[in-house]
Amino acid sequence: MTQSAQPTSVWLTKKTFDRLSAELEDLRGPRRQEVIERISSARDEGDLKENGGYHAAKDEQGKIEASIRQLEEMLETADTDAPDDDGVVAPGKLVTYRYAGDDEDEKFLMGAREIEDDYEGDDFEVFSPQSPLGAALNGARKGETVEFEAPNGRTQRIEILDAVPFTD
Repeated sequence: MTQSAQPTSVWLTKKTFDRLSAELEDLRGPRRQEVIERISSARDEGDLKENGGYHAAKDEQGKIEASIRQLEEMLETADTDAPDDDGVVAPGKLVTYRYAGDDEDEKFLMGAREIEDDYEGDDFEVFSPQSPLGAALNGARKGETVEFEAPNGRTQRIEILDAVPFTD
């Protein structure tokens, strides 16, 4: 007997959770229905082998169904609760950090990359816990310096200046 993999929880802001929920409802309802109607109309035209409209609508239907499954899984495992204010880098934290030898502070929010769409123009980036920076800093404490290998192969030293729960 094999065990199925447990779904991994993903941290989302409430704003992002609400946006993705609305997107899911749109995909399940109007967008799905529109494609079904296009498939039906194209099918009524006859020969399906050379019916470009039919094949395009079927391709779009496949993409919509895949998006629905992806959103359902994400929202089902999503966590929107604020983490503890303990100075530890974790999902849901706004992290202020500085590269060694640099005097400019930078910020990132640790959470799902889908959050980025809702906070464009803010003074922080979004990194998932699985990203190179997120994975290296996850669990580190305020005041610690962490070394990690950047995607370019260079070793980076980063000082954690702060890690506080994110609030909208």
